[in-house]
Amino acid sequence: MWRYVSDQCVRARVTVTAVCVLAALVSASILRITPAAAAVPVQGLDVSDHQASINWITVHSSGAQFAYVKATEGTTFTNARFTSEYNGSYRAGLIRGAYHFARPNTSSGAAQARYFVAHGGGWSADGRTLPGALDMEPNPYGHTCYGLSRSAMVAWIGDFVQTYHALTSRWPVIYTALNWWTPCTGGYTGFAAQDPLWVARYAASPGALPAGWSFYTFWQYATSGTFPGDQDVFNGSSARLRALAAG
Repeated sequence: MWRYVSDQCVRARVTVTAVCVLAALVSASILRITPAAAAVPVQGLDVSDHQASINWITVHSSGAQFAYVKATEGTTFTNARFTSEYNGSYRAGLIRGAYHFARPNTSSGAAQARYFVAHGGGWSADGRTLPGALDMEPNPYGHTCYGLSRSAMVAWIGDFVQTYHALTSRWPVIYTALNWWTPCTGGYTGFAAQDPLWVARYAASPGALPAGWSFYTFWQYATSGTFPGDQDVFNGSSARLRALAAG
């Protein structure tokens, strides 16, 4: 995943200290986090094919409760490490989910949703599988908004979201940042009522959220830290995380 730091998109390694995380929790009240959730953050991580073999037992014992693993990109790429990491996290006791890196300029949203589900991105009613996540971020290979107009981008996301829901019965999580969502969708608000937000921002707080969402479900706050890969926190208690997985 690309990195969002202080509302500027950069491809870089950034370490957020424990002090920053604690500062974020102090500001939790403005983002509707309960005091209990703020006091004991539910920590997690997300990984892709860039991470080497992960010792998930150690990750779990270090405090991680959930993990998202990259499964697919477009309709041509599958993560060679996906099965081992997805199943390894599950066996170690984490609640796990899969994510898809969107390539809106290469094929339809429906085609990519079907590819994602066919290659590990589905959902299981086992109480420990999170709904799949759609990774919407700047195009690493060209134009930031993939050469799509704002209306075309909104239509593409809607195509993916509706197809994923039809295939799995779950609404996918949408991973994005304010400084991509605003220029590339025009600040579209229509997905917030159904799709949980996974916001990316590396600062002392999640800051202003993309249009439509009044609170986030996940916050990616650093590229490195206690766990392998990116560092995340869930906005709620462990019981609420399990409820999200259960559907």
